[in-house]
Amino acid sequence: MAALSIRLPVELERKLMEEVTRTGQPRSQFIREALETLLAQRQRERLDAQLRDAVTALASDPQARQEALELAEDFLPAENEALEGHWWR
Repeated sequence: MAALSIRLPVELERKLMEEVTRTGQPRSQFIREALETLLAQRQRERLDAQLRDAVTALASDPQARQEALELAEDFLPAENEALEGHWWR
């Protein structure tokens, strides 16, 4: 495992120590998990932005929009059939 040295503002260090004391988790484990969570969140945000851009591009292209509507119409009977057996009906 790689070692990393960082400097933290006093208030952030205090909050970190409160949390690891409360949870009984080793500080390095807590920081690794927090970093993994942050990195995963940022990756999801980037993917969401790419998806929004793609949807916007497709929606602004009349031919692509028409093809999407036709596909949705083709799949509608199958979707309705799949929903018929679900608990909310």
